[in-house]
Amino acid sequence: MRVLVTGGASGLGAALVARYAARGDQVLSADLEPQRVVETPREVEPVETPRVVEPVETRRLDVTSEDDWEAARAWVEDEWGGLDLLVNNAGVAGGGRIDRCSIEDWQWIIDVNLLGVVRGTRAFVPMMKAQGSGRIVNTASLAGLVHPPGMGSYNAVKAAVVAFSETASHELAPYGVGCTAVCPSYFRTNLMSSMRGGDEGLAQIVTQLVEKSPISADDIAAAVVAGVDEGLDLVVPDEPARSAYALKSSDPAAYTAQMRHMADGLKEQA
Repeated sequence: MRVLVTGGASGLGAALVARYAARGDQVLSADLEPQRVVETPREVEPVETPRVVEPVETRRLDVTSEDDWEAARAWVEDEWGGLDLLVNNAGVAGGGRIDRCSIEDWQWIIDVNLLGVVRGTRAFVPMMKAQGSGRIVNTASLAGLVHPPGMGSYNAVKAAVVAFSETASHELAPYGVGCTAVCPSYFRTNLMSSMRGGDEGLAQIVTQLVEKSPISADDIAAAVVAGVDEGLDLVVPDEPARSAYALKSSDPAAYTAQMRHMADGLKEQA
């Protein structure tokens, strides 16, 4: 399988790159800071039959650049003749209470987290339509399904990614092309290094949740790969995310009470 992963140099992207390469797929890791060699992390479970890890291609790709996307599309067409899996994974962290998150920070996170997904999808949909196959995987977040206080910009763009992914899954199905949205909860990653939003109190809370999570990027990657192989349109890859989403669906009053309790806690923050 021919796979392109954005944000492939670190975090979930690197874990996905490693897993696909370890099973013998052709992988292009695209990132603002590409790495020449991506090694299989120790957390990846060994396969029963040892395989040679496929070499990973790397290239620089800024998901906010139309030119970079066109160059990536041209490379894939020239080198591989098509693409089986596009993973729109690159993203940044943002948030902040309504009166603290600037319009500039809103514009930044929309451009990266939402329009980056849209640009990538638009770049490769004609190719996938023409070949009559393929799948697009968009990394959203549990924040796209449940919407805690203090995270307005992040919640909004991730909910938009979920909505866009569902739309794409319906629109592209007649062409044999699928689309999957991935919605994990907090897991250990370097995402918080990109945090913007002008709300230090909120940033400290979220950073602690990320750093103390027992879930690794490879745990999420394993669930994503399995869900994509199954052809799921929505992958909620970890138990905390599934529990939170289920609470919102099954007991809206309890969910609202939990969100309001979180809001009360934020009120105490400077």
